[in-house]
Parts: sequence; structure tokens; C-alpha cells
Amino acid sequence: MKSNQLYPETTKEIYDKRVALAPEMSEAFHNFGKAVFKEGALSEKTKQLIAVAVAHVTQCPYCIRSHTKLALRKGASKEEVMEAIWVASEMRAGAAYAHAALAIDEMELINL
Repeated sequence: MKSNQLYPETTKEIYDKRVALAPEMSEAFHNFGKAVFKEGALSEKTKQLIAVAVAHVTQCPYCIRSHTKLALRKGASKEEVMEAIWVASEMRAGAAYAHAALAIDEMELINL
């Protein structure tokens, strides 16, 4: 089934096909995710807020949707979700600004 959308909607059919193509790795990935997001030194809510921020930096639309929903289910407020997104925004912008050092270094090496 082809979609005209850039990002097709996730469905059980797509999930099942992904699992069928690599069942062992799918199970390992699923178990890894369960382990990572369970309560530990960080609360499940905090982990989901981190995931929301990272999803915005990696720009994964599926991750943005799923981890936003999960963060809210784990007790995060809409304000906390938005603040996590702003943290991600600053980190991404800050990285671009910090990497200007590479361009400056290169410009210093070349005397045109």
C-alpha cells in the first residue's frame, strides 16, 4: 500500500511487516525501549520529556508524536512538553553557533 504522504500513518500492518522482516532484532529493540523508559534514577515522565526534546533535535515526526503522547500520559503538563522543546531548540541552535569555530578555523587557514 503506497501513500502520497511524506510520512505514512503508522499502522499495525506496517508494524507487523517490520517485525516479520527482522523478528529477532525487532524483539531486541522492543525490549531495549522497555528497559530504557522504565522508572529508574530518572522518572518515566522525565525520560519521556527528554525523548520529546531529542525527537525534535533528530526531527523524527513519529517520535515527536509518540513521545509527546507518552509524556502527557506519564503526567507531564503541556507547559513542560513545550519547555522541553525549547531546550531542544536552544541546543540545536547552540550547536550550529558553536560549530562556527570550524568555519573560522578553516577561513584562517586559507588566505584569499
